[in-house]
Amino acid sequence: MFDALKTFIAEISGAASPSKSFNEDDYRLAAVALLVHVAAVDGETDDKERRRLKTLIEERFGLDDSATVLLIERAEQSDRDAVDFYQFTSVLKRTLDEDGRLKIVEMMWDIAFADGEVHEFEDNTIWRVAELLGVSTRDRVLMRQRVAVEIEAEAAPKGPWSKADDKKT
Repeated sequence: MFDALKTFIAEISGAASPSKSFNEDDYRLAAVALLVHVAAVDGETDDKERRRLKTLIEERFGLDDSATVLLIERAEQSDRDAVDFYQFTSVLKRTLDEDGRLKIVEMMWDIAFADGEVHEFEDNTIWRVAELLGVSTRDRVLMRQRVAVEIEAEAAPKGPWSKADDKKT
């Protein structure tokens, strides 16, 4: 467990060369399968969600383009084959500490907000996964709010009369 945690921290910080194996016990495969599920649960995965998914995986796991594409393909297959979320959440609970599990839920919110709105199926999926990961309702809601504020700030118009500029004065 400690080796997996050290690998996770090293990959997040960019200090390690991540493995491209992505086997069933790899927390990255479990995490991305959940992200893929959130992106598709509302019945459609649009270009914004696909781009955000790819960017998020590259940033959080330190993967290059080919490894990211491979991980997404394997995650999509795992999601299609899955009966429930337990196979993914059990890997994450076994591998990650509380902070790591919180980051997974935060990433799920990031994907849910990528298309501009959170569908009720996305919200419900994140709620169920958070429960399985042992993430409290309070933390889940706080993460949703934090991601919403970040997305809103990124989408806010920049210019001489924008609200962002008003805050600087």
